[in-house]
Amino acid sequence: MHPSARIAAAIEVLDDLETRRRPAGDALKDWGLARRFAGSKDRAAIASLVYDALRRRASARWMMKSESPRAEMVGALHLARGQTSDQIAAAFSGEGHAPPPLSEAEQAALAAADLSGAPAWVLGEFPEWLAPYLDRAFGEQAAEEGRALAARAPLDLRVNALKGAREKALAEMAHLGAQACRFAPLGLRIQQGQEGRAPALSAEPAYARGLVEIQDEGSQIAAKIARAKPGEQVLDLCAGGGGKTLALAGDMDNRGQIYATDSDGRRLTPIFPRLERAGARNVQVRAPRGPNHDPVGDLAQACDLVLVDAPCTGTGTWRRNPDAKWRIRPGALEQRIKAQDEALARAEKYVKPGGRLVYVTCSLLCEENEDRIAAFLAAHPGFSAEPAAESLSQAGLSGLDDAVSPHGPGLRLTPARHDTDGFYAVVLRRAQS
Repeated sequence: MHPSARIAAAIEVLDDLETRRRPAGDALKDWGLARRFAGSKDRAAIASLVYDALRRRASARWMMKSESPRAEMVGALHLARGQTSDQIAAAFSGEGHAPPPLSEAEQAALAAADLSGAPAWVLGEFPEWLAPYLDRAFGEQAAEEGRALAARAPLDLRVNALKGAREKALAEMAHLGAQACRFAPLGLRIQQGQEGRAPALSAEPAYARGLVEIQDEGSQIAAKIARAKPGEQVLDLCAGGGGKTLALAGDMDNRGQIYATDSDGRRLTPIFPRLERAGARNVQVRAPRGPNHDPVGDLAQACDLVLVDAPCTGTGTWRRNPDAKWRIRPGALEQRIKAQDEALARAEKYVKPGGRLVYVTCSLLCEENEDRIAAFLAAHPGFSAEPAAESLSQAGLSGLDDAVSPHGPGLRLTPARHDTDGFYAVVLRRAQS
C-alpha cells in the first residue's frame, strides 16, 4: 500500500472507533480481515498511525479546530510525527487511494499549529472530565504527566530468577538492544523500533524457555514491594493472567505456597502455560466454581501476604492503551471504587496476625488509591500502613525517594518521573493480636 493509502485506512479505522466505541485492537483486526490485500507491514503501519492519532487526539482536535477522525490524523502527523504542512498536503492529494486534499481551513490550522491558551487536559492529552482528578493528583504537573502517558511505552521484561540471572538474559538479548532497567533489579528494557514496532518476542529462545516474561518495570516494583519470602503462604487475590504471581514465585524460589485466584475464573486462563514455561511449581490456581463459592475459604487468617492487584480505571496504562482513555466514562470510576473497597474488605479476612496486605493499582487517581486506603484503615483499626520509605528500604529498592506519595501512605510511580507505567502500591500490616 502507498503511504497515503495507509493514512486513508487509518482515518477509516478512527471513524469506526468514534462510531462504535470499541477497543482499537478489535477495529484494526476487523479492518485487516476485511482487506486481505493488506500485508503485515501495511497493517502494522496503519496501527501505528491510529495509535499516534489516539495519543495526540486532544491537541490535534484543538489545533485543527475540529473533532473529526480526519482532523485527528492531520494533527497527529504534525504533532506526533513532525511532518510539515507541505508533507501532509502531499499525502492528502486525493489521487488514487489517498485522502481528499486539505481544505483552506485545514491548511490554515496547520500553518498556525497553535496550542497557545490550551488547557491542561489538551496539553496533557486526556479527557476533559478527568481534569479535576488529575489536577488533584499532580497539580501543576498534570499536563506534564499526561504528555508522558501519551508517549510510546518501551517493552519491559522481567528476568525469571527461577531460570537465570539478569546478566545471562542481557547477553542473550543483546541483539535486541536490551538494557538493564533503572530501578527493578530483574528488569530489562527494549526500546520500540521504527513506527513503534516491538520485536517478535515469541520467537526469542529466552522467552520461549521462560527466562524472561513481559512485565512493565512499574509492575515489577509493585511486586517487589510485597516482599514475598521463601516458605511463606501467599494469596494473589486478583491474579488474572498471573504477571505478579510469577514475580512472587521467583522471589520465593519455589518454596512456600502461592494461591492464585480471581473473581472471574476466565481471566486465569493464560496463567497455566505461563506457570509451566516459567518453571513455577509452588502455585495453586483456584478458580471460583459458582457465584457463592469461595475457592480460598480455607485460608482465613492463614496468609503471610495477601496481594490485591485491584480492578481500576487503568489510567496508569495509557502509554500502552491510548484508546482506553477515550472510552472511559465517569460512571466507570464509581464502579471501580466500589470493586476496590469490596476487594480490600475481602482480602483482610485472609491476612494472619502480623501479616501483610499489599494493595496495588495501575491508576494515578487519588480516588482509587490513597482514598481507598484511608477508608479501609478507618474501618479496620487492626491494620496500619507501612511508611513508603520503609517499604522501599526493605525491598532493597533505591533511587525512588520521589515516589513517596504526597497524598497519603504508599508509593506512586509515574511515567514522567520514573519512565514506568503509572502504579500505586502500599503495604498494610495487621497487628499481631
